[in-house]
Amino acid sequence: MTEPEDLPRTPFREWPAAGRYAVYVTLGLVVVLVLTAAAGVGLARRSLPTTEGTVHLHGLDGEVVVRRDAHGIPQLYADTARDLFRAQGFVQAQDRFWQMDYRRHLTSGRLSELVGKDALQVDMAVRTMGWRDVAEQELPLLSTTTRQYLEAFSDGVNDYLEDRSATRLSLEYLVLGLGGLDYQPEKWTPVDSLAWLKAMAWDLRGNMQDEIDRARLQVDRTDAQIAELYPPYDGAAHDPIMRWIAGPPVLGRQQRLGSSGGIGSNSWVVSGRFTTTGKPMLANDPHLAPSMPGTWYQMGLHCRTVGPACPFDVTGFTFAGLPGVVIGHNRRIAWGFTNLGADVTDLYLEKLRGQEYLHGGTWVPLQEHDEVIRIHGAPSRTITVRSTRHGPLLSDVSEELSTVGANADVPPGSPDRGNGYAVALRWTALEPAPTADAIFALDRAADWKDFRKAARLFAVPSQNMVYADVDGNIGYQAPGRIPIRKGGRTGDFAVPGWLPANDWSGRTIPFAELPHELNPAEGFIVAANQAVVGSSYPHHLASAWDAGYRSQRIRTLLERELDHGKVDLGELEQIQLDTRNPMAPVLVPYLMKVLLPSEYYSAGQRVLADWDFRDDADSPGAAYFNAVWRNLLRLTFHDQLRQSLWPAGGDRWFEIMTRLLRDPASAWWDDADTDTIVENRDQILAEAMRAARDDLTRRVAREPQDWRWGRLHHLRLDNPTLGRSGIGLVRALFDRGPYPVSGGSSVVDATAWDAAEGYDAVSVPSMRMVVSLADLDSSRWINLTGASGHAFDPHYTDQTELWLRGEYLPWPFSDDAVRNATRHTLRLVPAR
Repeated sequence: MTEPEDLPRTPFREWPAAGRYAVYVTLGLVVVLVLTAAAGVGLARRSLPTTEGTVHLHGLDGEVVVRRDAHGIPQLYADTARDLFRAQGFVQAQDRFWQMDYRRHLTSGRLSELVGKDALQVDMAVRTMGWRDVAEQELPLLSTTTRQYLEAFSDGVNDYLEDRSATRLSLEYLVLGLGGLDYQPEKWTPVDSLAWLKAMAWDLRGNMQDEIDRARLQVDRTDAQIAELYPPYDGAAHDPIMRWIAGPPVLGRQQRLGSSGGIGSNSWVVSGRFTTTGKPMLANDPHLAPSMPGTWYQMGLHCRTVGPACPFDVTGFTFAGLPGVVIGHNRRIAWGFTNLGADVTDLYLEKLRGQEYLHGGTWVPLQEHDEVIRIHGAPSRTITVRSTRHGPLLSDVSEELSTVGANADVPPGSPDRGNGYAVALRWTALEPAPTADAIFALDRAADWKDFRKAARLFAVPSQNMVYADVDGNIGYQAPGRIPIRKGGRTGDFAVPGWLPANDWSGRTIPFAELPHELNPAEGFIVAANQAVVGSSYPHHLASAWDAGYRSQRIRTLLERELDHGKVDLGELEQIQLDTRNPMAPVLVPYLMKVLLPSEYYSAGQRVLADWDFRDDADSPGAAYFNAVWRNLLRLTFHDQLRQSLWPAGGDRWFEIMTRLLRDPASAWWDDADTDTIVENRDQILAEAMRAARDDLTRRVAREPQDWRWGRLHHLRLDNPTLGRSGIGLVRALFDRGPYPVSGGSSVVDATAWDAAEGYDAVSVPSMRMVVSLADLDSSRWINLTGASGHAFDPHYTDQTELWLRGEYLPWPFSDDAVRNATRHTLRLVPAR
C-alpha cells in the first residue's frame, strides 16, 4: 500500500481552474468567518462588566461596594436602601442588560421590533392581553416605598446605559445590527420591571391549556373517553409564548412545555428536630424551561447597618430586571416557591354581533382599541384588540382558540354558533394588584407573622411557599388571588359567556382560608406544586399528578433518611438529584412478561432485568425504558388523537397509562389504522419494545450495553432570540450544549422531555438551593448557567458543568464569609 508521503504530487498552480477557484472561495470564507468571530470576541469583550476599581455615579448618597466571588456572583453593600437598589440596577445591567431588554420587549408585545416577523404572533397575543398596560395600572397601587425602590433600580440601570452604544452593552446588538437593525435601547422604567411578573404568571397560569384541549377533544371523543385522559392534574402550558418567556424559540414549530410534566418545582423544609444542626433546613429547585442565560440571577443585598433607613440583609435568586430577591434568605428567615397550580383562568365563549356581545339577554358594546406593532424588516401591523366583561378575545389572535370557539360544547338553546363563537380569557393576572410589594416585604421579614403579611400581598402567580427561621419554626403558606366561581363550577371547560351564571362571583378565597401550617407534628413539609393541607375550595386548588409523584418520592426519601438518623445538607442535596422514574416500577413488570422470540429484540428487553429504575445519563436501562415509553405512547394514542394532543409523556400520562395497563382490552390499545385487526395491550407493548430496540440501534449503538440515556436526553442552552437561528456561526457565539443529562419527566431531578417531540429536556431545575438556618454561611446554591449574560465572559456558563454533575457552590452570607470569598471588588461612589 502506498503511503501518503509517497503519492505523486501535482503543484497547486497546475490544478484545474474550477478546483483552484473552489479552494480560493473556501479559504476566503474561512478567513471571513475567523475574522468575524475574532471581531465578535473583541467587541464582546468591550461589553464585559467592570469588576475592579472605582466608578463614579450621579445620584448616590454614599459609597456602595460590590464584591464578586470566583463565579462573578455579586454581593452589594450600602448605607441606604435607595443606594442599594440603585447599585442593584447598575450591576444587573452590567451582567444581563440584553436579557433585561429582551424581557421588556416580550412583555410589551414588541419583540418584532428586534427580531422581525417570527415574533409577530407572540406580540399580537401579548398586546391583546395587555401585559404592560396592566403593569402600568399596578404602579400607583404599590406602596410609596416600593415605588421608590423601583425608581432607584431604574436609575441604576440608566446610569449604566448612559453614553454606551448598544454594541457596548451586549454582543446580541452587534449581531442584530449586522442584520440591519438600527437600535439604541430606551431608558429603563419601573413598569419595565413590573411587567416581567406577568410573564412569570403566564408561565404558571394553571389549567387554561386543559380547557383548550378538552374543547378540541369534544369534537370526536365521548365524555367518558375525555375523562380517561384527564384524571385530576396540574394544567399544562404548551403555547408559542412560552417559547419566548424562558425557552429558545424553535421557529416554524410549536415547542410544548408544561404538558411534559416539568413546569413546576420541588421544595421542602425539615424541622430542627430531625437535622444534625438542631435548626431547620430548607430546599428549593424551581423547574423552568432552559435558556441562555438562565432564568435566575444570584446576588446579595446588604445594608451595612440594618435599620429603618436600610432594612435589608438578604441574598438569593432574583430576575434580571427586577429589584430585590425573589427566593432566598435573610438573616432571620428562609423561603422557597413552587407553583400551586391553582385554577386562575377561565375561557368564555362569546356570541358576537358586529361590535357587540351577548350577556344576560342584552347586547353589550365590545371594548375596542387599536395596537400598532412595528416589525423589523417588514411593514408595521395594526390589530384591533377587543374585550368583553370576561377579558380579551384571544381567539382574534389564536387559531387554537378559534378552534375552541368552533367546537366547544354548549347547552341546548344557545345562540347560533355561526362561524364560531369568539373566546375570551378571564385571568387573575390581568387584574392589577400590588404583587411587587410582597417581594420587599419578604426580603425584610423577620418571623412567621411578617412572612404571612408578605405572602398576603402576593396576588399572582399563586404559589406554594415554604418557610423556616432561625428560631426553629417551619411553615407553609399558599398565597394568591384564587377566584370563587358561581354555583361551585370547576372551570374545567370553556363556558358560555352569555350566561351570567358562569361569571366569576367577584370574590376570591380569603387569605385566612388558604392552606397554611406552622410547625406540623410530622416535622417536615413537602410542597411540589400542590396544596399540602386541606381547603374548603377543592375545585380551585388543582393537585398535579406530577407533583404527587415527586412529593411522594421526596417524602419517601426523607422518611428513609430519618429512619437512619438526622439529615444534613448533603442528604438534602442528594434528594434534589434523585432520578428514580416513577413509571418504571409500574410498566417494567408488564414489559418483562412480553415474549420477544428474536434474540436481537430480546437483548434489548434484558437490559431492564438489572435496571434500578433510575434515569441516570450513563444508564442503558434508562435509555431503553424511555425509548419504549415514547413508542408506547405513540402506538397507543397517535392514531386516535390529533397531533396537537399527542402525549407529552409526563405527569398525567403516567396516571393514564397506569390505569390503562390494567385493562388489556381497552379500545385505546386498538390501532385505528388497521381495519381487520383489533390489537390488545400485549401486542402494543411488544411493538413498542421492538421499535425502541430499532430506535436505539439507529441513534446510539447496536449493542445494548453501549446504550446511554444521556446520548438521547440532552440539555440545550439556547439564546431566546438568536439561538437556533439556522446560522451556525451565530449559534456558536451564543448557544451552549448539547449536554448529556440525567433525570426525566415527573422525576425529582425533573429534566422533563416531550415524548411527542423528542428526548431533549424542555424544562429543568432552573437552580438549586439548600439553606441551613443554624449556619447561613454553610448554605449552598447553584444556578443553571452563570452570573453573566455575555457570551465570552468566563461566567457565562461556569456553573453549568457543576449543575450537570450535581454539585453546589458555597453560599457566603455574613460579612466575613463574603470577604473571604471575594475575588473582585468594585466601588461605586457619588460623582462630584
